[in-house]
Amino acid sequence: MGSRDADPSLGYLTRKETEVKLPRPTRVKNKTPAPIQITAEQILREARERQEAEIRPPKQKITDPTELADYRLRKRKEFEALISRVRWNKSVWVKYAKWEESQKDFKRARSIWERALEVDYRDHTMWLKYADVEMKNKFVNHARNVWDRAVTLLPRVDQLWYKYIHMEEMLGNVAGARQIFERWMGWTPDQQGWLSYIKFELRYNEIERARAIFERFVQCHPKVSAWIRFAKFEMKNGEIGRARNCYERAVDKLADDEEAEQLFVAFAEFEEKCKETERARCIYKFALDHIPKGRAEDLYRKFVAFEKQYGDREGIEDAIVGKRRFQYEDEVRKNPRNYDTWFDYIRLEESVGNKERIREVYERAIANVPPAEEKRYWQRYIYLWINYALYEELDAEDMERTRDVYRECLKLIPHQKFSFAKIWLLAAQFEIRQLRLKEARLLLGEAIGRAPKDKIFKKYIEIELHFGNIDRCRKLYEKYLEWSPENCYAWSKFAELERSLYETDRARAIFELAIDQPALDMPELLWKAYIDFEISEGEFGRTRALYERLLNRTKHLKVWISYAKFEASAMDPEAEEDIELKKNCLQRARDVFERAVSYFRNSAPELKEERAMLLEEWLNMESGFAELGDVSLVRAKLPKKLKKRRQIDMEDGPAAYEEYIDYLFPEETQTTNLKILEAAYKWKKQRVASEED
Repeated sequence: MGSRDADPSLGYLTRKETEVKLPRPTRVKNKTPAPIQITAEQILREARERQEAEIRPPKQKITDPTELADYRLRKRKEFEALISRVRWNKSVWVKYAKWEESQKDFKRARSIWERALEVDYRDHTMWLKYADVEMKNKFVNHARNVWDRAVTLLPRVDQLWYKYIHMEEMLGNVAGARQIFERWMGWTPDQQGWLSYIKFELRYNEIERARAIFERFVQCHPKVSAWIRFAKFEMKNGEIGRARNCYERAVDKLADDEEAEQLFVAFAEFEEKCKETERARCIYKFALDHIPKGRAEDLYRKFVAFEKQYGDREGIEDAIVGKRRFQYEDEVRKNPRNYDTWFDYIRLEESVGNKERIREVYERAIANVPPAEEKRYWQRYIYLWINYALYEELDAEDMERTRDVYRECLKLIPHQKFSFAKIWLLAAQFEIRQLRLKEARLLLGEAIGRAPKDKIFKKYIEIELHFGNIDRCRKLYEKYLEWSPENCYAWSKFAELERSLYETDRARAIFELAIDQPALDMPELLWKAYIDFEISEGEFGRTRALYERLLNRTKHLKVWISYAKFEASAMDPEAEEDIELKKNCLQRARDVFERAVSYFRNSAPELKEERAMLLEEWLNMESGFAELGDVSLVRAKLPKKLKKRRQIDMEDGPAAYEEYIDYLFPEETQTTNLKILEAAYKWKKQRVASEED
């Protein structure tokens, strides 16, 4: 049973045997506080008092050489035994060697250090401690030997070189220290090693040697910081020409370096210290033109401060513009399709007035074509092209470039999916301003062929009408209506053109064609224009026929009112004083109103509000005819206004009620009274029958 339950992963023990049994938590029955409270301080003090005294080995006093020899032998055996067990432990070797040193047995100590280095010679701390022991006990040659071996085996550990050189310098062996430095420089150390060598030479006033080392230093480490240190060294020694030469050489070699900003700033500050403000300004401007904007933030700040200190008003403004230019460059670098930033950037450059820079910014801006061929992405972008063309025409006055801008823009737009009428019209208007009417017509014709739009047709017709080309206008209207036969605006404008030319029959034919179209976008405007046209021509019979045709199509309230008002005023202006004619007009208007009221009462009884409005208009008309009118005729038909409530079904929550105005017409009142009488008679009849039973 036990062997079956044994688990190999648990060392062939059973699960039950490996379970850790935790003591059951004791339950505190009495939770009231004890009468005597003990603080933590009392507990700690009591624990310290009860602590047993530390057992220390007794001090041993050596009185004769024999005891000393025994003590040394015992200690050496202990150290050797420890080393044989933990040979890799460096602290044991260090303790052993230091113990031998304390016994003044330097040969044995040296032997132990050598044995330790055989274990791991790559540990530079062992070399440092070994050499430190030799120096401390004034074994100079031994120490020199140790340092020499250390730097030979570990030439990349700078600390060994520093310690070696420091020892030679402390001994006054300057030539030896210089020789060690030269050995070290052969290994091309980091900048700090070269700078230590230079400082060493400067401590002994060896300026030429330091300069030669600097030359080697900038060749080994061609970095901005190295050249700046070299230039500052020359400046400190009063060699302004040499310092400037250093900066110029650095600019030649490191103008495209990532840290070039620091170099230009240091160069400009150097010229500023030398009172060469023009040189400093030129350096700043050269740097701003060559360094990418994203890395020139500190440079801009320094340039603005410099201009504020030394520059005139123009220079300060130029510096501020440069700072703003940097901000815009940073923004367009982060998001090149933020067209609002490009507009601001272009406006800034236009305020400065540098043509080449303005064109460069425009070209960079229009190069950021929207990613998708959807009009909403292009609506802001297209204004970059428009502004570019207007700048070339109005400010730069370069007409060929303007024409090229319009041409390239029209090539870029995907006219199969969408187009911009504004661009076509601006390009055509530009050609007209250049007295190139043929090219403008070609552009507008191409626009109609590739991307017809209302704006293009309207503007093209307006241009041709302005030049008096009536036949072209007619052809354009025909094209317009072929493209958009439902456009009421085009039909009415075409008819208006013919009427202005006193071509009444043509205008009437156009209106007839228009109202016969199966679909129209705003038919009410077209019918109104046709009716107004016939009224203005004095053709009242035709107008009346038009109203009848319109009523066959729609019986809208406004049509009835308009028809009635027409009949009320359908007379010649010269015969306005004729009473009989006025009576005839009034009677015809009443007939129209009667027909309208009859339609709303019988065919559309639910349109009570429209019927009430119609009667109001009729009443106003009767009042307008003064003594000829009969107001009582209409008042008998007027409804009563009733305020009622009706229930509104709500999606969530209880139903609500709203008030509304209802109209009760006279014939409905009579019907209601009859229904009440009928119900009362029926009730009476039922009651009499029940009494008889």
